[in-house]
Amino acid sequence: MAGRAAEPEVIWARPERTGRGPRPAYSRSDIAAAAVRIADADGIDGVSMRRIAAELGCGTMSLYNYVPRKEDLYELMVDAASAEYELPDPPSGDWRADMTVMARQTRAIMYRHPWLSHVMTTAYGFSPHALRFLEWCLGCLEPLPVDPGLKMQLIAMINGTVMATVRNEQAMAERSRGLPWSEEEEQAVRGAYLMGQVATGAYPHLAALLAAAPGPLDADEIFEETIARLLDSFAPPGA
Repeated sequence: MAGRAAEPEVIWARPERTGRGPRPAYSRSDIAAAAVRIADADGIDGVSMRRIAAELGCGTMSLYNYVPRKEDLYELMVDAASAEYELPDPPSGDWRADMTVMARQTRAIMYRHPWLSHVMTTAYGFSPHALRFLEWCLGCLEPLPVDPGLKMQLIAMINGTVMATVRNEQAMAERSRGLPWSEEEEQAVRGAYLMGQVATGAYPHLAALLAAAPGPLDADEIFEETIARLLDSFAPPGA
């Protein structure tokens, strides 16, 4: 990537293209789309201006007129992924239901783009689709009688919870792919070890928890319950 600017800047405040020359046949959104395709196929480490240029059929150096820094490229990619939200307009009026829809879509988008959770940051919250997303969320939360600051906390907590959940699920899946045995085989061995430790009597609280547990839940059930509990924690008493 080109050298860093001497002062901070927002990519969205920059002209679509700087520099002279004829108008090219591609745009900043084309660059972002190409970068997303590469990252989806080969991971974020596979993204480079050279590969993007090869996909677009242009010179590598010409792309720096559009995207001067790698951080800018990541911001364009995050915004491109954020465009995939299908947000009901207007919101349903049920803030719990609307925010659950948002959480599910966020999880699905992160699964479609496994690199997203590795580059996502709150610094990218000013992109066009990020602002559209935030405005929609605030509209959903209008019926919730809490301070605006708490509404922002709720949105941030949902996004953080989804990101942490997806990153953990992806890390577990990646680990399983590198092992010479199946996930089920490993779970059986680890489960047997755990029960053996509990049987020693050294962990009475854990033993009581396991005895009362309803059984293993799948990832979707755990996710839904986690989001529901988070939303309930912001509801006014009796609501």
